Amino acid sequence: MYGAVVLLMAAIGMEVAATALLPRAQGFTNPAWSAVVVAGYGASIWLLTVVVRFMPVSVAYAIWAGLGTALVAAAGYFFLGEQMTWLKAASLALIVLGVVGLNAAGV
Repeated sequence: MYGAVVLLMAAIGMEVAATALLPRAQGFTNPAWSAVVVAGYGASIWLLTVVVRFMPVSVAYAIWAGLGTALVAAAGYFFLGEQMTWLKAASLALIVLGVVGLNAAGV
């Protein structure tokens, strides 16, 4: 199970990195950055398929979606010059709290 969690974190990291690089792909008109983005998404989805062999898909996807959303928002704020309002921060905290709750409930 711990190995699945490590792979899930790697999958989330790749997905977040690929998403953060989307502006560089310039609407998929920049072939090099587009290839990096597609490869990142492909690798992350492949890792997710490995993870769901060892963890319920509902739990894996909840973690994937929740942490991915929060980390992309953080990357946008810290690296892409996006704004972080109190409402956006509170909403992200609720997403993370929901993921923690799902895991605590054993869903």
